[in-house]
Amino acid sequence: MSTRNTDILFQLVRSLEKSEKRHFKLYIKRSSGNSDLKIIRLFDVLDKLSDYDEAVVLKKMPEVTKPQLNNLKQHLYKQLLAGLRLLKTNDTTDLQLSELLDYGRVLYNKGLKLQALKQLEKAKELARGNHKFNYLAQVISLEKKIETLHITRSSLEKVEELATEASEISWHIDSVLKLSNLALLLYKWYVKNGHARNQQDEAGIREFFTKQLPSHPENITDFYELLYLYQSYCWYGFIRQDFLMYYRYSKKWIGLFKKEPLMVSVETGHYVKGMHNLLNAHFVLRNFKEFEITLKEFEDFAKTSIANQHENFYTHTFIYINSAKINKHLMQGTFKEGLKLIPDLEQKLQDYALFVDKHRILVFNYKIATLYFGSGDYSTAIDYLQRIIHGSDELRIDLQCYARLLHLLAHYELGNDEIIESLSRSTYRFMAKMKNLTVVEEEIFRFLRQSFELKPAELKPELEQLLNNIKHLEKNRFETRSFAYLDIISWLESKVYNKPMSEVIYNKYLESKHRD
Repeated sequence: MSTRNTDILFQLVRSLEKSEKRHFKLYIKRSSGNSDLKIIRLFDVLDKLSDYDEAVVLKKMPEVTKPQLNNLKQHLYKQLLAGLRLLKTNDTTDLQLSELLDYGRVLYNKGLKLQALKQLEKAKELARGNHKFNYLAQVISLEKKIETLHITRSSLEKVEELATEASEISWHIDSVLKLSNLALLLYKWYVKNGHARNQQDEAGIREFFTKQLPSHPENITDFYELLYLYQSYCWYGFIRQDFLMYYRYSKKWIGLFKKEPLMVSVETGHYVKGMHNLLNAHFVLRNFKEFEITLKEFEDFAKTSIANQHENFYTHTFIYINSAKINKHLMQGTFKEGLKLIPDLEQKLQDYALFVDKHRILVFNYKIATLYFGSGDYSTAIDYLQRIIHGSDELRIDLQCYARLLHLLAHYELGNDEIIESLSRSTYRFMAKMKNLTVVEEEIFRFLRQSFELKPAELKPELEQLLNNIKHLEKNRFETRSFAYLDIISWLESKVYNKPMSEVIYNKYLESKHRD
């Protein structure tokens, strides 16, 4: 998958929509002199390039030297941001609060202290209504400054009220800071390591979590504090493979937004991420019915103006919905049907390359490889797995390990006996080095090592033995990683019963639906 050029100005220009480009040109012509017409020419040149090439830019603007071009680019970058800020002021609560706060400062500096306080009162009302304590702290700080330095005819009660507000807000900000740090650090641990691999990982995560958690979390009532508390519990449960905890707190996360629906437009990114986690919780627990309901709800949200307001929102909404759609096909065993999603998905990922992180690309490559593996196209599965194996090794140690294991199984399916033995050894060494071997993987490697010497008639009994050896481990929390990354039980059952893997999984899906 290709990557965008890393020139920051070019990235910004390429990210603009038609309406934003039109607004920028009007903004420049209104607010700048003739000297700034050069930046419009530079803007037009960059806008027409498919990839950034400084030599091409200089050729199209022969009157500009290289040092001048650097200054021109910096000026254009600043003007673009200024124009976007003006255009987007009413789009988000944060920008509206910044504007009111700026108005307050400007009026205060002009000596219009009472007018400044009126603007700050508007800012306070907006900040309180949207739980924006960081902005509230800035507003109250300026209010206190005005009241301290000047006689504004405010009552003594007002002064006391400001002091009390400042103390309360300071406490809230400190609480949100601690909880958001906890959620962030847990997420960082997961992105680097994946799920807890053993008792040592489990003990380390448990100790870290309990030390950072507030002493009485049941007393928390504020939206942001609850949001980060639920996120922390989500990651804590997910890392430890306590998927019931993961599900409960994903549901609480979304429940916050259902209780305060206005916050969906204020914190859209958190809502989108919460829906992704709730869908993922349904996936790992095989909650088929609830998965369908939540996916429909998310798809309906994707059509709203809120979801399409900004690039970040509609990009990530698209990504998470398509991730869920792939998961749906993995749950149902409809692998070939799922492959129909891939061409459009890959095109969109290319279009959205500026906004998609490496971790998300790695996950998609693994899911796509799994679809191809399940549909029997092992060669294409290998191609996608190679992107993970030869890609970044700084993210998701667990994903790196299971990509290698699935890669090994794909070669086994293709009958590539000449490389299976060496590939098996190298995969085993890698997983052992990363401390990512469970009983399930040990059993798989044992089988693969023995399979080289087995006659065809001896193979099926060994597969049955392998199935019996690992089937009882499905409920073991430290073994569930293997089953989450690849439905190894269904793969073995397909071998034992001579059925396609897709048919085995689909039959399980139908049985589960009937039980529901």
